[in-house]
Amino acid sequence: MHSFDLLPGAERSPVILHVPHSAREIPAEVRAGIVLDDLALERELDHIVDAHTAELAEDAARWSRVVPWRFVNRLSRLVVDPERFPDEREEMLAVGMGAVYTRTTHREELRPANTDPEPLVARYFRPYARAMTEAVARRLDVTGRAVIIDVHSYPSAPLPYELHGEGPRPPVCLGTDPFHTPPELLAAAREAFGEVGLDSPFSGTYVPLEFYGRDPRVSALMVEIRRDTYMTEPGGPAGPGLHRLAQALAALVDALEPPDA
Repeated sequence: MHSFDLLPGAERSPVILHVPHSAREIPAEVRAGIVLDDLALERELDHIVDAHTAELAEDAARWSRVVPWRFVNRLSRLVVDPERFPDEREEMLAVGMGAVYTRTTHREELRPANTDPEPLVARYFRPYARAMTEAVARRLDVTGRAVIIDVHSYPSAPLPYELHGEGPRPPVCLGTDPFHTPPELLAAAREAFGEVGLDSPFSGTYVPLEFYGRDPRVSALMVEIRRDTYMTEPGGPAGPGLHRLAQALAALVDALEPPDA
């Protein structure tokens, strides 16, 4: 299977819905390097996967006036996490969760601590980063701007791996960046989702490194949805809240489209 998909939207749309953590799939050769037994691995996936977020983005795209683009990771973040820095800049290295995880959500061993991350980074992380960079560059070439909406979810109660889990856990947490999240993008998200909080328990946004902190034409926002608002935790089925949230995400997309769309 492909490790990611770029699902086309309208050519005039600057919006990319980025869904990095929705999948559970782990290739057999990667599974061989994980020390958990099958039952423990399934439990870990229940906790770590942003379940149903690919469906959420799909529904939002279908209901938007102008169809946004979607970039969807088809492999579990236990293969690689495409949103981590691939080097010492990544603060989650402190809990064994850099680009290649060695610890679980409960800080137990996932892979041996001396695992060399480079083979997985080369095989999965860098191609993903290149493809996302190219997707953003194409939106800039065609529309003059790119808007990355990062679609995530998070548990209602903090997990042991969280570095900043002691703060508020609102129904929707908006992660921002001082360079890439302009006031009008934040205002549109507040209008679309209603009850939101900022940068707690998760903060920041995803922007490909080629543009990060350099190109103000690339704007970005992370949308973190608390899981109890739309699904049974951990790892259970979606409920009616998913429909409401997809409509809210579609409203945000509509607010970001060009005025003549």
